Amino acid sequence: MTTVGIVTGAGRGMGLACARRLMGMVDTLLLVDRDEATVSAAAKELTDAGEGSVAEPFVLDITDRDGLARLAARVAELGTLRAVAHAAGISPTMADWRRIFTVDLVGTALLAEALRPLATTGTAMVCFASMAPLLANTTADPALAAILDDPLDERFLDRVHGLLGPAVENTGLAYAWAKHGVHRFVRQEAVRLGPVGARVCSVSPGIIDTPQGQQEAAGHPSMERLVRQTPLGRTGRAEDVAAVVGFVLSAEAAFLSGIDILVDGGLCAAVRDVSRMPE
Repeated sequence: MTTVGIVTGAGRGMGLACARRLMGMVDTLLLVDRDEATVSAAAKELTDAGEGSVAEPFVLDITDRDGLARLAARVAELGTLRAVAHAAGISPTMADWRRIFTVDLVGTALLAEALRPLATTGTAMVCFASMAPLLANTTADPALAAILDDPLDERFLDRVHGLLGPAVENTGLAYAWAKHGVHRFVRQEAVRLGPVGARVCSVSPGIIDTPQGQQEAAGHPSMERLVRQTPLGRTGRAEDVAAVVGFVLSAEAAFLSGIDILVDGGLCAAVRDVSRMPE
């Protein structure tokens, strides 16, 4: 049976790095991105590299339910779903609070909903979260948790705003809560997928040197201070994160599910231990 993989946000940055890592792991790799030119170029590059897999571009906005149905149908047409790296997402400087929640949390839930019927023994998924809620020690009280745990409710955004108030319109705060929601979603999805032998985890990158990361750094000079506080003394590379994603999606990680993996060079550990923070 032909094995199929999916990478979202595959046109650049960490998504593209994950796609490079998954070539050879599956027979056909669907590269999902909104930008047709970029994802088509990526698919050609990866297929021409001759890793034993075929990379196929798939133009899609991850929040488009009809498009996600087409993606699931394409997977079913090709073969068995083996690996999913869901890297598509937006950060605080890229949109308003509503769009951040819609792409980063609602989009994750929509993708999982579309692919869940295809999950089987050996299927593995990694959803990209962030270190942001971990740095902030974000914890939802029961009322907020109930809202975050139901991102496909048609009133979801209004419910979030109703509880958190105008403060949630700060895009940094919205981003942290949306990614906290991804952490929670993955734990619940692991319980749903376990009975069919499928797995799901999240990965939380630290400060990574990608075009999106550079845009955030330009808008938030305080990020340079965080880089200095990182015990490994540098920003991360897209390949650093992709290597972890590749392992989690591999058969070697067959008993790993329902957890978040922090890939931040030790930054959260340093920030939490104030006595060891560099001057």
